[in-house]
Amino acid sequence: MILASASPSSILLALAAAAAYAVPAAAAARLSIQAAQRILLAAWLLHGLVLASGLLGTPARFGFAPALSITAWLVLTVYAVESQVFPQFKARWALAGFGAAAVLMALLFPGTPLHVQASAWLPLHWALGIASYGLFAAAVVHAALMTHAEKQIRLAADPHSGIPLLTLERLTFRFVGAGFVLLTATLLAGWLFGEQLYGAAGARWRWDHKTVFSVLSWLAFATLLIGRARFGWRGRRAVRMLYTGAGLLLLAYAGSRFVMEVVLGRSA
Repeated sequence: MILASASPSSILLALAAAAAYAVPAAAAARLSIQAAQRILLAAWLLHGLVLASGLLGTPARFGFAPALSITAWLVLTVYAVESQVFPQFKARWALAGFGAAAVLMALLFPGTPLHVQASAWLPLHWALGIASYGLFAAAVVHAALMTHAEKQIRLAADPHSGIPLLTLERLTFRFVGAGFVLLTATLLAGWLFGEQLYGAAGARWRWDHKTVFSVLSWLAFATLLIGRARFGWRGRRAVRMLYTGAGLLLLAYAGSRFVMEVVLGRSA
């Protein structure tokens, strides 16, 4: 669990990142937009240093909590870009809270050491998978904002999202499309090059929990994109399918690794 292998500097760095995220999360109403963005930028940079220290350390470690931490960092990267185009984007406090929780969780559960005999291509395979996590997480954030904006419009109230509703919808599906491409590449790489990536253990396609949930999530996202293209799916039906796919994908790696590392106390 915590800190058996973490250095004092990495602990302090993680705590500093979590504290920086906590400021806009707890005091969003009292901070100006510019001040909140500056603090979030500082937290994002500290978070990146935390991730680098964990992945580039000796030995490098990875697990469900670092995966979620990287996902949070990628979502905040998307926010940093979008906030330059839409400075009134209203998701700062929620994203800051997500970032703080992710950093602290990775500090408590740093994962297991990576095998030294792992393929040099394995980090690329993981990068594709985690990038798809980040894109789908960004899609979920935008879908939640879109759902809230629709409810406010029905009540004849200001949606307060900071992004026009149709723009939110387009961005949501663009993130889904990009995430689907990366998820497909990840699954194909594991299927076609499993032995090169994982050695003898990956020589055969194994229908374990991770594989089953990954394939189910792929089918859910494929159904969503086909329904959108062929039948014009939008609104609640599309959002529900997105949430279903995202939940299945979360279970595929983070969920199964949580059970292995925390519940069962195993490293693999």
